[in-house]
Amino acid sequence: MRPPIELYYWPTPNGWKISIALEEMGLPYELKLVNIGKGEQFSAAFQAISPNGRMPAIIDPTGADGEPLSVFESGAILQHLGRISDQFYPQAAQVRASVEEWLFWQVGGLGPMAGQTHHFRQYAPAMVKDQRALAYGVRRYTDEVRRLYSVLDRRLADRDYVAGDYSIADMAIWPWIVPHRNQGQDLDRTPNLKDWFERVGARPAVQRGMALGKEMRGNLAAPGAGADQARRVLFGQREV
Repeated sequence: MRPPIELYYWPTPNGWKISIALEEMGLPYELKLVNIGKGEQFSAAFQAISPNGRMPAIIDPTGADGEPLSVFESGAILQHLGRISDQFYPQAAQVRASVEEWLFWQVGGLGPMAGQTHHFRQYAPAMVKDQRALAYGVRRYTDEVRRLYSVLDRRLADRDYVAGDYSIADMAIWPWIVPHRNQGQDLDRTPNLKDWFERVGARPAVQRGMALGKEMRGNLAAPGAGADQARRVLFGQREV
């Protein structure tokens, strides 16, 4: 049995991608919580692993020809886990290209746009006094996420998963659909996406991955000194 992978994690959509993948692939791992509300992602020790100061990250003790290998960025981590497990990341060129297309669609499009939607719809109202200043940001990102949901819905019109069989592409996308209500989205408007969302969510390994660290999640949109401090740490932003 291979030694456990060190998983640097907090229960967010990007973190869930990796906890789900590890559970799906049956890879042993050791949990290393990185409390992003307390700024632990900015520590020198963590940034030695993840230079961008964002989680998740992993250290695979035998990942580089038997030597330790650290990997940051969730898409790169998913590719690494797929390679070492030889699961959910097919080797056939055409199918692998499709998996990678949708993986990068998530990391370059859905994730950033949904993240901005969360910020403007949930967190910014507690940080910005002039609520009218938020209106454009809310509308801009909510509409873009709606467009991306429509792209995914069309893709799923004639298939069960985004790139053939269930793959790391599904693992990357699904966690960003979990908070769809916070993104101002109604899954009834995208029935193919809704069916896929329920299909993936019914997988036991997905449920185990989602449960990891669940008790640590807080509500950063709530009023109170604790949430205010966490917002300042996360966003590095004063009230405006």
